[in-house]
Amino acid sequence: MNPMDNNPQHNPPPAPDLWGQTAAAASAAAAAPSPGWERSVLERLAFDTLKEQRAARRWKIFFRLVWLGLVVAFVSYLFGSDGSAAKTSTEHTAVVELKGEIASGADASAEFVIAALRTAFEDDGAKAVVLLINSPGGSPVQAGMINDEIVRLKAQYKKPMYAVVEESCASAAYYIASAADSIYVDKASIVGSIGVLMDGFGFTGTMDKLGVERRLLTAGANKGMLDPFSPMNDKQKAYAQQMLSQIHQQFIQVVRQGRGDRLKETEDTFSGLFWTGQEAVKLGLADGLGSLDQVARDVVGAEEVVDYTRRDNVAERFAKRFGASVGAGAVGTLRSMSLLPSVR
Repeated sequence: MNPMDNNPQHNPPPAPDLWGQTAAAASAAAAAPSPGWERSVLERLAFDTLKEQRAARRWKIFFRLVWLGLVVAFVSYLFGSDGSAAKTSTEHTAVVELKGEIASGADASAEFVIAALRTAFEDDGAKAVVLLINSPGGSPVQAGMINDEIVRLKAQYKKPMYAVVEESCASAAYYIASAADSIYVDKASIVGSIGVLMDGFGFTGTMDKLGVERRLLTAGANKGMLDPFSPMNDKQKAYAQQMLSQIHQQFIQVVRQGRGDRLKETEDTFSGLFWTGQEAVKLGLADGLGSLDQVARDVVGAEEVVDYTRRDNVAERFAKRFGASVGAGAVGTLRSMSLLPSVR
């Protein structure tokens, strides 16, 4: 054994590991941040943020366009649709509804009914026009306008027009129906009431008992005519009665012209009485029993029914509510004061 092997002074140091030093240096260099790394990170963050903002902006624009399209479509529907049917070339029976009170501004106004009737008569595919009625009556002026237009349209287009009654066809409604070529009713329908009235209330006795004095100032002797809070003047009452009689005679003349020899007049025909559909046929106020489908199939000969009724759309109702409410209120006030006659 060599004694120098155990002497550390005589043992040389181990050779350096060059490969290990190189790997360690490379790892340290990789781990150490390169110069300007903060700027690189900020640029990446900025670009990513811009991309997200662009994507969000695109989606926002897309949804805004979708909503804009929906609003435009909705407004177009409100202001463009009047509820009437489009013209069709196929042969059919055209129907126009007359329902509810006949009055200006109502669904059964002359404005709406006449517009629908014109469209129906103008359509070459309409073999005949049916006026479907369910009305207790209303304004003689509106009824007269519709009646006159029916007579004109029938003469112009040489097309038959029939009236079909559901529950009721009374007073002003019958005024209109008398212009039809034929009137068909249900056996239980209410038909007739050929008369005119002007109704209201008088409160003078109640005011005397309560000690209430009516102070009405007028410029014109008849300006306060038929005021419900003032005593009735005999002269004014006679004048109002004369006016009602004149309108009544207009009503009678229209019915006689429309019904002709079919009408079997009695002392009660023009008295304001009304009858069932079954009795109305016997009296010549109607021509037969029948429903809309039955008349379309058996009388007109065109079973397909197309509705031409013009109805108030939402936009028109909005405009009337906020734009014409004052006029409607004035008319309502006049009616409540019994200053406007009613054929009912």
